[in-house]
Amino acid sequence: MTFGSVVQAGDVRNKIDTEHLFGFVTGTDIGEVGDREIEIETSGRLRKRTGSYNALSQAFALEYTPVENFRLELAAAGAYYGISGVTGLDDLRRLGFQGVSLEMRYRLLDRQRSGLGLTLLAAPHWGRIDEISGQKVNQYGAGFAVLIDKELVRDRVVAAFNLLYEPEVTRSRVTGTWSQEATLGLAGALMAQLQSGVFLGGEARYLRAYESLGFDRFAGDALFLGPTTFYRLSERWRMTASWSTQIAGKAVGDPGYLDLANFSRHQFRLRVGYQF
Repeated sequence: MTFGSVVQAGDVRNKIDTEHLFGFVTGTDIGEVGDREIEIETSGRLRKRTGSYNALSQAFALEYTPVENFRLELAAAGAYYGISGVTGLDDLRRLGFQGVSLEMRYRLLDRQRSGLGLTLLAAPHWGRIDEISGQKVNQYGAGFAVLIDKELVRDRVVAAFNLLYEPEVTRSRVTGTWSQEATLGLAGALMAQLQSGVFLGGEARYLRAYESLGFDRFAGDALFLGPTTFYRLSERWRMTASWSTQIAGKAVGDPGYLDLANFSRHQFRLRVGYQF
């Protein structure tokens, strides 16, 4: 059986929907009006330069498309941190409620009609556990993104590009001190449909960390690369799995290779969704 016979261009069953297709990159599709989904996401950040570092998160989300071209997602997450012997971080083992977020997407261009998809994303969030150190905090932030995607081969190969900005303000619940940080990034992905509902591809992300809400206090940068797979289990069930490894980077003031102060060595994400 040839690739062309497995995925026939124009077959409605094989039309590409990028809403949940990628792992760390986000597509422009937002579903049909009235679509409702439950999603369970397991993610993790593993390894620092020294010691043992494991930061795991379990999120539960409800997604809804109330009107055309607009999508909402409300999520709550718990987290586990196991940190031992990591330079600059306190040893701890902590399991608890991490925070809540509200994601909003507005689609400006429909890829099926325009040939190019364009969507704007805003996702304010509040957290009570610091994402890196695992310490108790009150953290206020948001994620902003410009999402673009295009089918390079109709119903077979799709590429996506994201421009990201994520500012955060944090208050320590231990010391009472405030801090600011931001992440600026570019991300891209390429996915190919091997057979109906089965995709395989890869994602790359370049991230820059700042110790301010602007871009005046550069802290380090990192380049991540890794594979992604998507599998539509049935008409209602789907699954996306991604692994990403830091292959280049540098932290300010750290003579070592890679930025393992602001980022981890490895990241993974597993998402399972059910449409009801």
